[in-house]
Amino acid sequence: MEHEHGIPHFHAIYGEHNAVFSIKNAEVIEGDLPSRADRMVKEWAIQHKSELMKMWQGQEFHQIPGLE
Repeated sequence: MEHEHGIPHFHAIYGEHNAVFSIKNAEVIEGDLPSRADRMVKEWAIQHKSELMKMWQGQEFHQIPGLE
């Protein structure tokens, strides 16, 4: 499902680094993060994929806890 704001995605910021990740497959669309941060964000995104899609579709955003 395409959205008027492009493909479903989320932003991740780590220090001065910023990346945009696809919700569908947790791949980087734009930008970059250090490799360790990139791996952690991908793991987190896979764990929270359904919640991320619900937020994207409803445009009601809230913070999701990080990895434990």
